[in-house]
Formats: sequence, C-alpha cells, structure tokens
Amino acid sequence: MSNTPQGPTPAAIASERTPLKARKVAFAWDDTPLHWVPGDPFTTHTINVLHLLLPAGERWFVHVYKQVLPYIHDDRLREDVIGFIGQEAMHSQAHDDVLPHLKKLGLDPTPYTAQVDWLFEKLLGDRTLPPGKARKWWLMERVAIIAAIEHYTAFLGDWVLNADELDRRGADPTMLDLLRWHGAEEVEHRSVAFELFMHVDGSYRRRVRTWATAFTALVFLWQRGSRFFMENDPTLLEGKATFKDLVRGGRQGVLPATGDIIRSVPRYLSRTYHPSQEASTAQAVAYLASSPAATGRTGLTATTGGS
Repeated sequence: MSNTPQGPTPAAIASERTPLKARKVAFAWDDTPLHWVPGDPFTTHTINVLHLLLPAGERWFVHVYKQVLPYIHDDRLREDVIGFIGQEAMHSQAHDDVLPHLKKLGLDPTPYTAQVDWLFEKLLGDRTLPPGKARKWWLMERVAIIAAIEHYTAFLGDWVLNADELDRRGADPTMLDLLRWHGAEEVEHRSVAFELFMHVDGSYRRRVRTWATAFTALVFLWQRGSRFFMENDPTLLEGKATFKDLVRGGRQGVLPATGDIIRSVPRYLSRTYHPSQEASTAQAVAYLASSPAATGRTGLTATTGGS
C-alpha cells in the first residue's frame, strides 16, 4: 500500500483551524433523570450509546496516537495531535463519569461496556507483530480508522450544536452541556485525524477500506447499544429499539436525520474531501465560550446550541 496520496490533495480552509487545548470540565448528575429527554426513552437511550462507546474508544485513540507521534514530521501537525490527545482524554473521562449515575438509576451498562472494551483493547489493540512493515501497516490501518470515525464524531458534534428541538423538548441542561461541549470540541479538532492520516500515509484505497470498517462497526455497535438500553430500562415493560423510531427521531429533529447520515458518506469518500469544509469552527468556539462546564460555571443553564 503506497503512502503517497492518490489523486488531488484535499484543500484545507485555513480560517477553520484553531489552536487546541483540553478544557477541564465537571458535571453534576444528581438531578439528571433516567429519561433526560422527557417522555422519549428511545431518543434518550439512542444518544446514551455515546456513554458506552466513547470512554473505551477515545482511550484507544490516545493510545494509537501516542504510537504515531514519531512519524510526524510537521511541527504544527504535532502540536494539533497533542492538543487532540488532551481533548480526547477528557472526553473519555467525562462520558465515563455518566455510567455510575445510570447504574444508580437502575440501568447497569457493564455487560455492554465489557464488549466495547474487548473490541478496542483486543480486536483493535496492539498485536504481536515483527518490527518493520507489518507493525507499521497495522498502525496505519488504525490511524485511518480513527480518521473515518472522526468524520462521524464531527458530524454528530455539528448536529447536536444545532439540535434546537432538544431544547424545545425540555432535555436535561446538564446532559445537553456535556453533549455540546464534547460536540463543539469534535468540530474544533475535526481536521486533525484526517490530516494526520494524509501526513503519514494518505492512500485513498486505505481511506475507503477503513471507512467501510468504521461505518459498519459504528452502525452495529449503535444499534446493539440502543437495544441494550431499551431492553434493560427498568421503567419499560417491553422496551424496543427500531429503525422506524430512528427515522422518526430524525424527522422530528431530536436525532440526526437518516438522509443526512447517508449524504455524509460520499463527502468523506470524495478525493477532494477535507474536514474543514464541514461544520463551523466559529460556532463551536462560541459554544465553548458559553458552556457552563467549559467555563467553570457548572450548574448554570447553557445557551441553546443553534442560537
């Protein structure tokens, strides 16, 4: 697999880059109800899957990126990657802290998180490979997988920053602040994973192949996670998670629209794709400047995402 980018070099929008820093945050969960979107357990639990996937996933991001640092020969990119590592470590911790609260409310996530831990630590973890091409190949595969996943975390970050319907439904402000603080930082650093991949490898064939792997895994894990939550919710007699409910949530604006998810695929697979062409750094930075958790004002109500 060639490490020379195939086809035109994607163009970054310089104005969309901003220096990255990890923001120390804390959230108080005592007043957050089990169904933090009132009267809508399906939307609540579909979004709650983030708390199951992200702690292990983002710890894995950090682990992989620490291994790839010696391959970075651009000072600005190295600075961005170090900032990315700091932000992802904080994201992992913040979502991990939600899990004891869910368990306290009668929804023990341990059986599912154990499966997620196995995926990232074993299936996608370090392998006993001889030094040289084989070991580097596996590292580049994982760098490319992270770039594909980050396309979707940025997509979700942009969505939640503009999901005003969640505010209109009376969604819990602390949970919204967690999601929007995290989403804003995903938008803020959305170009780092892709630029790192292009710097150390850049193969279009690898980008397409690992996108297929990442997208399939995300769809599989998300549907399993939402089913797990609905079936184990102690307040529901026969909780079910269906594709029909997902489409309905998208149409109502409380979940990402299915059509938007589908349309995001050809954008990532375009040879001219660059993450800076998506979402708005200015909007992300503006939210971070008002987020109660990011500004140390936890307990206050955050501003509406799209305002």
